[in-house]
This record gives sequence, C-alpha cells and structure tokens, in this order.
Amino acid sequence: MLTTPVSERRLDILEWLKEPARHFPPQRHGDPAEDGVTADAVAAKLGVHRRVANTHLTLLAGIGLLRAERIGRRTYYRRDEMRIAEVARMFEKGW
Repeated sequence: MLTTPVSERRLDILEWLKEPARHFPPQRHGDPAEDGVTADAVAAKLGVHRRVANTHLTLLAGIGLLRAERIGRRTYYRRDEMRIAEVARMFEKGW
C-alpha cells in the first residue's frame, strides 16, 4: 500500500538511483549500479545525518520502490523498477 506523502527528498533519491554511478562516488564495497548505495552515501548527497537518510530509504523500501540488500555490515538500496512501473500504471489508470 502506498501511504507516504510526496517528499522532494524522496523523489530526489529515486531520481538519483536511476543512475547511481553518475550521482554517487565509488564505494569501498558494492557497485552503485549493481548493488545500490548506502544510507551514508545518500546522507552525504542530501547533506543530512545518516539516520535522516535512513528514514527516507527505509520508507521507500517499505512501500516497495527500493530494494534493500545487506552486503557485509551495510545495507545497499537500489530502485525496484518493476514496482515503480506498477505504481506508475496505477496512477495512469486513475487510481
């Protein structure tokens, strides 16, 4: 169920994750394009504390727009393109 209010920051995160290698620096572990990016990387890009970025990422993952995967001690986030397309279709149909 889609229960989040529209947030400019969340829309920015979704946009940046379309091309993560373009918007985020290389990571020590995990490839941004293949594995996603960490809350630390998103926090640095937003200019906020990690816990603020983590709140946005957790919410987006909770509604299915992002996939979260643990690699080592960190969680990496990337877009779930199928779910995003599904939500877009719902809105196109006048949901």
